Amino acid sequence: MSLTTTAARNFKGTTTHGRTEVELRDLVSHAGAELELAPAEVIIEWAVATFGERFCITSSMGDAVLADLAAKVAPGIDVVFLDTGYHFAETIGTRDAVEATLPVHLVTVRPEQSVEEQDATYGKDLFLRDPDLCCALRKVAPLKNALEEYDAWATGLRRQETHNRVIAPVIGWDDAKGKVKVSPLARWTDDEVDRYIAENGVLVNPLQYDGYPSIGCFPCTRRVAPGEDPRSGRWAGSSKTECGIHA
Repeated sequence: MSLTTTAARNFKGTTTHGRTEVELRDLVSHAGAELELAPAEVIIEWAVATFGERFCITSSMGDAVLADLAAKVAPGIDVVFLDTGYHFAETIGTRDAVEATLPVHLVTVRPEQSVEEQDATYGKDLFLRDPDLCCALRKVAPLKNALEEYDAWATGLRRQETHNRVIAPVIGWDDAKGKVKVSPLARWTDDEVDRYIAENGVLVNPLQYDGYPSIGCFPCTRRVAPGEDPRSGRWAGSSKTECGIHA
């Protein structure tokens, strides 16, 4: 499949009207199969041409691969970053570096309550007592609210990351948010990610080189020993494997 990048290159001048859920679901059913084997750049081009300014990408700032790809297709694209209030300093530093070096519009989203306000309401260290509620308050709800102005969002989700993500479609429907969910990197392997980073000089969170292959909030993330599952450092010691954004 080949798409012209004209619409993508004129991204910031593009506007679209919000589509109904029926229209959005119809787009998913038609585009999903057609784009399943398309290169990541083509998938992003399709999304930009289809949704215009009602399309954004999200990034947890583990690396800037998706942001780098999207910026090449559509300079000025919205990059939504969820600041939970519990991030490592290195993650915030990566966010700031992405904003300073890539032609993107960084949108930082925060929870309704600060960490201190949440402690006052629910008690200190909610992440230890009820990690699902903590993630719901500091991740799931803020992102859902931030995506209200968009029809579609892109994530760096990859099928190789966990068994739960093996079936992640390239173009899918996010029922919880009522949005089209685009995963341009879904088919990428770890080797392909590493090669793209090396060949394009992509920013990487320095924690990746310090034993943190999967980076979340600092209270709930530990280093991973060689040979361990890359995501075993997330919510270690509990049965929790996902924050709820992709559930």
